Amino acid sequence: MRMTWLLAALPLLVAPPAFAHGSSRIKVVEKVTLPAAPEAVWAVIGNFHDMSWDPAIAGTAGDGGNALQSFRTLTLKTGGMLEEDLERYDAAAMSYATFLPHNDPTVLPVTNFSTVLTVSPAEGGGSIVEWRAAAFRGYPNDNPPPNQNDEAAAKAMDAYLRAGLDGLSRRLGGGS
Repeated sequence: MRMTWLLAALPLLVAPPAFAHGSSRIKVVEKVTLPAAPEAVWAVIGNFHDMSWDPAIAGTAGDGGNALQSFRTLTLKTGGMLEEDLERYDAAAMSYATFLPHNDPTVLPVTNFSTVLTVSPAEGGGSIVEWRAAAFRGYPNDNPPPNQNDEAAAKAMDAYLRAGLDGLSRRLGGGS
């Protein structure tokens, strides 16, 4: 009798499989090689509240300096704003990470947008700047409109990173 009860209850004790829907986390990586020493590059990009090197940014406002959970508002030249938190900052490793806790997907067609910006020495001299981003598409449900699907999110994230690194490259006499 006990065995019968246990066999009957077993399906209730085992969690049913989860069925995923919506998008997967989208990741993009952009890099640029610069002739400047890593310390010189970090001097330009290491201040969380100074995005003057990024041609897509019209202005930056914020508080907290480079302390964790500092907040900045980036005003885009194309219109709209991005409000980011500083999640990780390591001057010795020349790296910081940001998170966009709230976003208008008409400005950037993503949600849960995070980035990591890192400067490292390039082989033979100079620097490599790597900017990684990850996010979900702007429309979280199934059947997103074309301007907020996975492809639109990846394309927008890549364009945002590439424009910033191209601007940095122009400022520091960069390469590839």
